[in-house]
Amino acid sequence: MRIKITFFLSLLLLLGTTSCEEFYDIVEELKPRPPKVKDFVSGLASPIGIEADPSGQLWVTEAGTGNTPTGTSDGQVSLITPEGKVYPVAQGFTSFKSAEGVVNGLNHLILKDEVLWILHGIEGRLYKLDVSNFRPGDKPKQAKDVDYEDLGKFILGYDFKEDTNESNIYNITIGPDDDFFIADAAANAIIRRDAGSGELSVFAEVPAIAGTGSGELPPAQSVPSGIVFDGERFLVSTFTGYPFPAQKAVIYELDLQGNVSVYQSGFSNLTDIKLGTDRHPVVVEYSNWTGQGFAPNAGRFIFSSRRKNVALLSGLNFPTSIERSGLKTYYILSNTDGKIDRAVF
Repeated sequence: MRIKITFFLSLLLLLGTTSCEEFYDIVEELKPRPPKVKDFVSGLASPIGIEADPSGQLWVTEAGTGNTPTGTSDGQVSLITPEGKVYPVAQGFTSFKSAEGVVNGLNHLILKDEVLWILHGIEGRLYKLDVSNFRPGDKPKQAKDVDYEDLGKFILGYDFKEDTNESNIYNITIGPDDDFFIADAAANAIIRRDAGSGELSVFAEVPAIAGTGSGELPPAQSVPSGIVFDGERFLVSTFTGYPFPAQKAVIYELDLQGNVSVYQSGFSNLTDIKLGTDRHPVVVEYSNWTGQGFAPNAGRFIFSSRRKNVALLSGLNFPTSIERSGLKTYYILSNTDGKIDRAVF
């Protein structure tokens, strides 16, 4: 949204002097114009993860093409400059295409102390890539030379209460004691990795969606798609499993002991979550299920609080991930379109 500076500053002031609910009431009353959205980068190969650094650069995972029956090795990690130029950082990650045409491989990533920690869902690996000396234009590193930890073995061997016998380590955040908390979008669980020892444990299991089963059909799974930590609790976005019931996806709240409760509901298939400047969640909604497939150009960008959800952008085409850079810039990634849009508030 192209907001006059006085209006924007007044909103920031309101954030510091009013409750979240009062803030959303004021936003609704003022009815600001929608954010200004522009194409930023296109031509990416099934991008998934996106991470901004303090200098405004973006680190992005591209799953690749998976164009052969046995998969390919064209997944890569890329650096995107603030001007929108793309440079390969690491190449040669395995990539597989499902029967439905979905490319699987690299998932989300996080930057900590100039090291990228990168999830690979199919391999069940957490890659560790030091980028402290990387400069745009440097020769990219090969995946076979990147250190990794095997998370999949632990997850597949764990006896979950509702065991899917599958694993897809998908998203990641940093929590208490600098431990990693990883959302597994197939095991439907949050995995904790101890920062000191690397030891893994199950922090929480994400429950199915109550009230969605009928007859012999079990309740729809609640697939964790994103996770953030606000300093006191975790917030987890969810993508509903088949038959993808509308407005049944939720944001779960997890306390420091891993107890799960509903923070907010009424969404349709959330694919990512980040914290806004007020430390409240911002999410992207993928689309609506038509019975034949997901509808194009039906995604939304939503600010959420305990009291209400406020959609600030609609008509997005299958948004997959989001990232905030600075106070008022958000990047919205579409895996299907291979592009990233930039929304400025």
